[in-house]
Amino acid sequence: MLRTFLLATAILAAPAAADPVHDATQKALPGLMAHYRDFHTNPELSLHETATAAKLAKAARDAGYEVTEQVGGTGVVAILRNGAGPVLMIRADMDGLPVVEQTGLPFASKVRATTDEGLETGVMHACGHDTHMASWIGTLQNMAAMKSQWKGTLIMIAQPAEERGMGAKMMLDDGLFTRFPKPQFALAFHDSAAQPAGQIGVTPGYALANVDSVDLHVRGVGGHGAYPQTTKDPIVLAARIVGALQTLVSREIDPQDAAVVTVGSIQGGSKHNIIGSEVTMLLTVRSFSPEMRKFLLDGIARIARGEAIAAGMPEDRMPVMTVKDEFTPSTFNTPPLAGRMQALWSNRFGKDRVVATPAVMGGEDFGRYYLADNSIQSLIFWVGGVPQDKWDAAKTSGATLPSLHSAYWAPDAEKVIATATEAMTAGALDILKK
Repeated sequence: MLRTFLLATAILAAPAAADPVHDATQKALPGLMAHYRDFHTNPELSLHETATAAKLAKAARDAGYEVTEQVGGTGVVAILRNGAGPVLMIRADMDGLPVVEQTGLPFASKVRATTDEGLETGVMHACGHDTHMASWIGTLQNMAAMKSQWKGTLIMIAQPAEERGMGAKMMLDDGLFTRFPKPQFALAFHDSAAQPAGQIGVTPGYALANVDSVDLHVRGVGGHGAYPQTTKDPIVLAARIVGALQTLVSREIDPQDAAVVTVGSIQGGSKHNIIGSEVTMLLTVRSFSPEMRKFLLDGIARIARGEAIAAGMPEDRMPVMTVKDEFTPSTFNTPPLAGRMQALWSNRFGKDRVVATPAVMGGEDFGRYYLADNSIQSLIFWVGGVPQDKWDAAKTSGATLPSLHSAYWAPDAEKVIATATEAMTAGALDILKK
């Protein structure tokens, strides 16, 4: 009896089985946080990520990867070949935003730069790409150290210009899928300002939206403000168009379908008593499917023309609509990979830390890799970044938390990086398992 009791006590007192992925990530965390603080302090704008790319390339070379730089501008491709097997691509984005940081962090960015449009501005990692890059380094280091546990080819890419919706296309146009092994699987993550730190969010199917920028030039006939009967007022016409555009979503689209048409800017007129001849409207248009995108863009053109006809505009003064080239396509998470990773991470982290999240109307050009070859199993997932104390306080008070792109966004970087690195490593080992 005593022997049985002692044996049971010994079993209960024995340490839990080691978890190589968790343990390796925790061991690397101080170094990854040093990388994070460096990236955060020294952000670079889209298409100018030269120093950032060099740091990432060095980290990959130091871990034993074959590294190619300047792919699609400043992009980095790092490859680790480990025998026959699946090909997995993992992406991180590198660019900061033209935002003056207001977080008060001791390592806050004080960088100033000039945008390609000529605006002198502060620069900040206000979207958390610094956490993405630190986790990218942690994942590639873990996978190099664990080569005995997997087989296949791992491609780690550091992508420029995500914030401008250009980087993925630039890397693809520069031969990402022809100069290098074409992936069968693609993974990425994004920190979240809508989830508590360390929580993982997975969205099967459409996860992020098509994003179109539309310029609408509304033309009229100018004149004196005292004699409006001699004019065709483009400001009044623009106001009619704004009102009518609201019915495009509210009255022409199934309420269960998602769509956004926002007029973000109206510019027109020069003086109190002058009716101008032109108004410029700037719109953002969001959708998920290609069919809905076409419906919205066609609808905007139809409404603008119809309102101009109703206002009595001559044919040569019809509105001119321009859909800008800075288009970001929707991001589609393939359900088989989304379900597989959600189950894997639920077993690892617990079901409370891995949740299903709804699609959002933000944009992310990671979706271009799947669109380039829809045989790829693709997933971008969320990792919550809101510090737990702030999350709890906001739930109690109803206060609004800083969003991504806010000058005040300061995630709990340690939890984001630790969670993302462990999740990404575990996911990669599962996809590339022997």
